[in-house]
Amino acid sequence: MTITHLVTHSGGFHADEVFSTVVLTRLFPQAELVRTRDPQWLVPAEGRVIYDVGGDFDPARNIYDHHQREAPVREDGAPLSSFGLVWAQFGRDYLRSSGVPEAHLDEVHDGVDRSFVQPVDLVDNGKLSPGEAGALQAMTLPGLIETLRPVFDDKDPEGEIRTFWQAVGIARAFLEARVARSAAKLRAAGMVAEAIVAAGEGRILELPTGMPFRPAVVKAGADQLWFVVTPRGPEDWTLGTIRKFDEGFENRADLPAAWAGLNGVALEEASGVKGAKFCHNGRFIAAANSREAVMGMARLAVEDALARGVV
Repeated sequence: MTITHLVTHSGGFHADEVFSTVVLTRLFPQAELVRTRDPQWLVPAEGRVIYDVGGDFDPARNIYDHHQREAPVREDGAPLSSFGLVWAQFGRDYLRSSGVPEAHLDEVHDGVDRSFVQPVDLVDNGKLSPGEAGALQAMTLPGLIETLRPVFDDKDPEGEIRTFWQAVGIARAFLEARVARSAAKLRAAGMVAEAIVAAGEGRILELPTGMPFRPAVVKAGADQLWFVVTPRGPEDWTLGTIRKFDEGFENRADLPAAWAGLNGVALEEASGVKGAKFCHNGRFIAAANSREAVMGMARLAVEDALARGVV
C-alpha cells in the first residue's frame, strides 16, 4: 500500500508524536502530514497512517493511538505511547533505511527501544516524572521538545505547524545520532574482540582507533586487560585505563602516580620515555607522540601496577 497521508492531532505537541513523525516521514517522505482533530481524518483509510489520535490501535489498519480504554501495553505491563507503537511496527524498517546491517537489526532495535523509546512512553503516560531528574528536569528531552511549542498569546496562525516541524528536526537529529551510536557499538564490538585475541594474556589492549571497548572487554571476560592504547593521529597516541564497573570511575589499574599532571619534558623525565606528552592528574589517560613511546609508557604502567600489587 502506498502511504499518502500521515495523520496526527493538532494543538500542543509532545515528544511521542514528534518522534513518531521522525520515523514515519523517513519511511514515507512523499506523504502529506495532516495535523487535525477533524473526525473525517481520524478514520482508517487507504493510504493513511494515523498516530497519537483516533482512539484505536490496529496495525492492520495503520492506526496507532494509546489514549483509549484498554490501551496497548508492553509485555511487562508498562504503557506505550504512539512512539512505542510506531517503533514496534516501523522501527526495523527505519533502521534498514538508516543503513543498519540486517545482522544487527534486532539488537539495535531493542537497544534503542529500551534506552530511548520507553522513557518517552513512560513520561507521556505519566508513569515517569521528569521531576525525577531533579535540577535537570527542564533539560530532559521530552521537556526540551515541549518548550518549542508556541506561547499562549502567540497569535501567528502558522506558529503551531512551524514549531512542530522545528521540533521534528531537532528530534530527528537525536534519534539518528542514537541509532548511529548503537550501530557503531556493534561494529566496534567485533573489532575489539579481534584485538582481545591479539592481546592474549597481556595487560595491554591495542586498538586501531578510538572506539567503545569496555562492553566487549566485559563480554569476553578479559579481566587481564588493564590499559588501552589507541592512535589519534600520526603523532598523537593515547594510553587509557579500563574502568572496573559500569558506574563510577574506579579503574582496574591507574597510571603511575609519578606521572600525574605532568606534561612534555617533565613527563619524559619522570617516565624515562622520550615522546611522552601528557598525563592527566586523575591518572586515567596519557598521551605520547608515537606508537613506540605510548607502548613504552603502557609497559611501564603495567610494571608499576604489578609492583603496587594490583591483581
